[in-house]
Amino acid sequence: MKFDVKREHKGLYAPRNTSWVLVDVPELTYLAVDGRGDPNTSPDYAAAVEALYSVAYTLKFATRRDTGRDFVVGPLEGLWWHADPTVFTARDKASWNWTMLLHRPDWITGEQLDDARTSAMAKKRNPAIAEVRSLSLREGRCAQVLHVGSYDDEGPVLATLHDEFLPANGLREAGDHHEIYLGDPRRTEPARLRTVLRQPVSAQ
Repeated sequence: MKFDVKREHKGLYAPRNTSWVLVDVPELTYLAVDGRGDPNTSPDYAAAVEALYSVAYTLKFATRRDTGRDFVVGPLEGLWWHADPTVFTARDKASWNWTMLLHRPDWITGEQLDDARTSAMAKKRNPAIAEVRSLSLREGRCAQVLHVGSYDDEGPVLATLHDEFLPANGLREAGDHHEIYLGDPRRTEPARLRTVLRQPVSAQ
């Protein structure tokens, strides 16, 4: 059976709650590329996403061929951060720092990743492929919600988190804002996009 992170961690990748709740997130491993700027207009962002998928699918086919183990390439994810968190509620996208992610099974080795990067670079002239790295995250306790709608409509949802949910529960931010994109903006109208919004937290 193919490994599918959406099936293995259904509560984290297919939540139904549209109000903030607390969840516990185990350590998970990813392919990652770092960058900065507006995801709608930055060439670096587009190159990073292309690089992630190139390496992920190269890994998928190589491990299936060489080891018989297969996996479903998961949805695109992103970590977003800035020293001033108001840039997110204000949607000042040019100021955003990001790490774009694709989940990878923890049985993928460093050697397999190196080989996949080399193979992907031989097929595509994308310098960002060389920047694809392995990343392990243990986010632990997190506030999480399913946002249905345009990415640009996330501001009020995030404001509710910071102004209401965290203070009411005696919590504070304890890590980077995390998003999981369950819809394809190229094929889905903005009002129907589904995005998991996640914020690691700790007691004040």
